[in-house]
Amino acid sequence: MDQQQRYDNLKRGERGAIVSIGAYIILSALKLVIGFVSGSEALKADGLNNATDIVASVAVLIGLRLAQKPADKNHQYGHWKSETIASLVSSFIMAAVGLQVLFSAVSSVFNGSEKAPDLISVWTGLFCAAVMYVVYRYNKRLALQINSQAVLAAAKDNISDAIVSVGTVIGIVGSQFGLPWLDPVTAIAVGLIICKTAWDIFRDASHHLSDGFDESAIASFKEAIMEVEGVEAVKDIKARNYGSSAVVDVVVLVNMELDFAEAHEIATSVENKLKQTSEVYEVHVHYEPVDVSEMLS
Repeated sequence: MDQQQRYDNLKRGERGAIVSIGAYIILSALKLVIGFVSGSEALKADGLNNATDIVASVAVLIGLRLAQKPADKNHQYGHWKSETIASLVSSFIMAAVGLQVLFSAVSSVFNGSEKAPDLISVWTGLFCAAVMYVVYRYNKRLALQINSQAVLAAAKDNISDAIVSVGTVIGIVGSQFGLPWLDPVTAIAVGLIICKTAWDIFRDASHHLSDGFDESAIASFKEAIMEVEGVEAVKDIKARNYGSSAVVDVVVLVNMELDFAEAHEIATSVENKLKQTSEVYEVHVHYEPVDVSEMLS
């Protein structure tokens, strides 16, 4: 993937974040208003969940825009990790709101409310679930087109929100059948889902920022390198994430009888081979001579 294409993909990725922000603003306001009017703790919790998603989507949007900034004196490798940092910040905000939802829901359970929510909350939940499913389909298609992990993560958040809304509806409907405690219990489940989502985002973001990398991806890179003619072995290979792409450092062994130009050509072929995969942005190749006869003996 060349640099201009990556910038173009980041620009297109902004659309997904903007669509998510617009949907979350409308649905969050609708759920909170109807939740208070109908007396549904679950719907209010779901509304707060969407409020955190607004923050998360704004963070993704900011990260995507900062990542488009070119390299400068203080960031000579570019600003690709900006979207990862934004995700880390959003995870803290989501965790704080999730804990607040849990606290309010648990308090409602112990208060022992006997009043079931109004049925308008059911139709609100179903409507919001349908809207989030449409947003999910849009963001998933966009993420696959531009190969964006950030937008794909947003799509996964969209579908989880649709599922949460369906669960909220189930809890509200259950409360209509003489089980009013089921509504706040559902709110507890929503709070736990918010905290779990926050933890997943924090874990992935911290893993990337600490230069962690998927071992299976490393293995696939190594297999691709060994397909290059002239590569006798891969001595060492490392990779690190830069946003939705990877930078790979590799040391390959080549026949010691090759001249400099031939060895350099092999290194260039290794670089081009790895860059054929959409997830690799840059490759640094170092080659070392090896006695092939000793390797075969």
